[in-house]
Amino acid sequence: MTPVSAPRSKARTAGKTKRRDTGYTGVPPWIFVLAAAGGLFVLLPLAAMVAKVNWGQFIPLITSESSLTALGLSLRTSAASTVLCIVFGVPLALVLARASFPGQRLLRAFVLLPLVLPPVVGGIALLYTFGRQGLLGRSLEVAGIQIAFSTTAVVLAQTFVALPFLVVSLEGALRTAGTKYEAVAATLGARPTTVLRRVSIPLVLPGLASGAVLSFARCLGEFGATLTFAGSLQGVTRTLPLEIYLQRETDADAAVALSLVLVAVAVAVVGLSFRRPRALAAGAGPA
Repeated sequence: MTPVSAPRSKARTAGKTKRRDTGYTGVPPWIFVLAAAGGLFVLLPLAAMVAKVNWGQFIPLITSESSLTALGLSLRTSAASTVLCIVFGVPLALVLARASFPGQRLLRAFVLLPLVLPPVVGGIALLYTFGRQGLLGRSLEVAGIQIAFSTTAVVLAQTFVALPFLVVSLEGALRTAGTKYEAVAATLGARPTTVLRRVSIPLVLPGLASGAVLSFARCLGEFGATLTFAGSLQGVTRTLPLEIYLQRETDADAAVALSLVLVAVAVAVVGLSFRRPRALAAGAGPA
């Protein structure tokens, strides 16, 4: 065997070994059966809804004035709520992941509380905070600011229920990234704000993007807190989920058609949350 063929033989052997190693999944066959059942549990209701769509009237149903108004309002308020989630969620995630102080676990529990609370409970809490007779609402009313039953109330309700999604994603990314690069930057004389801007945020940018996309999707589907705190005023607070609920009582075909639109948008947004982080991960890193 020549010296050149020996490395090639070793490379072929290593390649075969690698293929054998990667072929093992560690998943028992019966797990696939349960996974298929779980997938069908999610897909069958969606398929049933698709089967009920009146395709002949689909375009007119989803392009009616009320439908387009509700969809536009949902997209605008969801975008604004996502920005608020980033503004509030990034500091919260940083404090929970990097700092250590008494009551930290309690703070995390309260931040994540909207994940388990019924949305209508969140709406009631917001109403008694920002309503006319609420904790802060009275002072705001004196200043001529009314929040309840306005578009601002929709944004606040969506932010309340979606904020934990961003905090959870970003806190997990921060803990996974560790503090090695940040410590090196600090020893080189970088100030904390510079470390945050040039090192910390770029390191966890995929997690931040994923959390923002999931928050946007949650805002888009918010119903209970919005109805309780903001009401259902066409063009002002009636988002697409509220429009679907109202149409269900009067026009079932319109409700199904709009539901399919909301599902399509949600699938696209959630799909983006799994693709975007991978794209960012290729270029993300400390500057």
